[in-house]
Amino acid sequence: MSASDTAGTSRLRAWMLEGLSDMGRHQKGTQAERGSAHRGQRWWRVMCLTGVDYFSTLGYQPGIAALAAGLLSPIATIVLVVVTLAGALPVYRRVAEESPHGQGSISMLERLLSFWKGKLFVLTLLGFAATDFLITITLSAADSSIHLLENPHTPDWLHGRQMLVTLLLIALLGAVFLKGFLEAIGVAVALVGVYLALNAVIVVNGLWHLATESHVISDWSSALTAEHGNVVAMVGVALIVFPKLALGLSGFETGVAVMPHVEGDASDTEEHPRGRIRGAKKLLTTAALIMSGFLITSSFITTLLIPEEAFEPGGAANGRALAYLAHENLGSAFGTVYDVATIAILWFAGASAMAGLLNLMPQYLPRYGMAPHWARAVRPMVIVFILVAFLVTWIFDADVDAQGGAYATGVLVLICSAAIAVTIASHRAGQRKWTIAFAAISVAFVYTTVVNVIERPDGVKIGACFIAGIIILSLASRLARAFELRVTGVTLDPMAQRFVRDMSHRTLRFIANEPDARDVAEYRDKIQQIRADNDVPPEDDLIFVEVTVLDPSEFEAHLRVCGEVLHDRYRVLTLEHSSVPNALAAFLLHVRDLTDQRPHIYFEWSEGNPFANFLRFFLFGQGEVAPVTREVLREAERDRSRRPRIHVG
Repeated sequence: MSASDTAGTSRLRAWMLEGLSDMGRHQKGTQAERGSAHRGQRWWRVMCLTGVDYFSTLGYQPGIAALAAGLLSPIATIVLVVVTLAGALPVYRRVAEESPHGQGSISMLERLLSFWKGKLFVLTLLGFAATDFLITITLSAADSSIHLLENPHTPDWLHGRQMLVTLLLIALLGAVFLKGFLEAIGVAVALVGVYLALNAVIVVNGLWHLATESHVISDWSSALTAEHGNVVAMVGVALIVFPKLALGLSGFETGVAVMPHVEGDASDTEEHPRGRIRGAKKLLTTAALIMSGFLITSSFITTLLIPEEAFEPGGAANGRALAYLAHENLGSAFGTVYDVATIAILWFAGASAMAGLLNLMPQYLPRYGMAPHWARAVRPMVIVFILVAFLVTWIFDADVDAQGGAYATGVLVLICSAAIAVTIASHRAGQRKWTIAFAAISVAFVYTTVVNVIERPDGVKIGACFIAGIIILSLASRLARAFELRVTGVTLDPMAQRFVRDMSHRTLRFIANEPDARDVAEYRDKIQQIRADNDVPPEDDLIFVEVTVLDPSEFEAHLRVCGEVLHDRYRVLTLEHSSVPNALAAFLLHVRDLTDQRPHIYFEWSEGNPFANFLRFFLFGQGEVAPVTREVLREAERDRSRRPRIHVG
């Protein structure tokens, strides 16, 4: 490879990894960086990023409600708004308090389970989150392409090319994020402002039509009473069809996922970002109130002013009810402007989902050792997510209705997990009234999720595919990285420092010991065996090194080393980590760097099947310690002359 090719490759690598800290706070920076949690974007600007997902559902939500509930659509939408304001909003305001760094409700539930049970549970929730966010990208792009192709001014040569248009829109979204995250927020602010203004014009115009044509309301009221009888029956039917309207709840999970970008107070720290939390609550509340107003009014005017047959598949208002009214009541010019705005915001609705993915996934998978190091960088992950979105679009043939079930399932599962998480948090905090309230909300969302799954089981099937894919790839990544030096730092207490300092002028010799009774006989017999098996001179000192495995499912951890003298004669260093071989390797390298000497460590061969021992190491951090420690050292230190020496007897 020529020098120019090498330079080009280096520049490309630097550009790809430039975004390691672009999306927020996954990396540990300097103290100044960690103390600047107040920096970010104003809450209303970040709300617009969330809003391109949340508000864009106005493009298709009124039509979905009309198909699901018919004349009852406004009543069903009111039920949706009540659930939003009295259920989802309080839940996610509490999530914002409990998880201000963008991990969402997943991190709250992660604390309930330890070891591999917790990791697999989190991977399952991440599968549903991926379903929600990725289907948001593909479904919104597909619906955007429909609005484009249905516009009367669209060139004829584009008709019948929905798949191509959808793929191009997804690629363009990826290009925005490859350019930079700040550009995405700027685009979102402009799109949301224009789109809400145009919707306000359509809603006001529709209400004016209803006011001047009063018979429309009376005709609707009479037909509704004749069909359902009384208010109680109407509310009952509305509750039954409510799960079909669940898409109108999208946006809350992304609202907390993008929290790290909310500007806080100058006094905020990463541990206590009070200003950021306050801003996030404003974001969630304002978005919910704006959307609630638009949902009710848009459902009302579309149900009363659009013929029922126009909502059916193939109808002029199917999936574009407000666009239909824009063309019918305000003219082709305004309708085309509205179509352009709808196309743009539906296309960019994937931006909030992409932001959620880029903030959520790197907070879990790399920490679990279940993703390569580059997964912390923005640009490589953007490329991965866009390629997956291409695949999903191709599988579903860019069909909006076919993706609706998966989207609703992902949304509802995440809301359920959030409601259950805040219920448990309130119970642990001794907040009895809040516990009861959140428990009731949890029951409502569980009911909604179960009904949605029964009616549209394809959503669970798709979610299961995402879950299986994440788990398989995660375990494969962890297996591939099994021999990495998984220690973020080493700290020796004063006694341990003294042991190392006292031996620094002679050969450093350590015995790897699995603590058992820790009595005099155990240490005496071990030393005699090591000296006999390895011909260690009697004048050379030996120090025992014992590792206690804390949580073997953790991939990286800080290593703490404590020294103690047992039975007035045996010096013992105790280490705490998630893996015995990694702890020993990190300790030996640290001692080498402190003393500028190559330490020696002595092992016994482990009994048992080598493959079974490897599985014990992979799952429980133990197993065949000697060869794994040697392999970790070989990976970490390529220079054999500087590598600590391993002896096995």
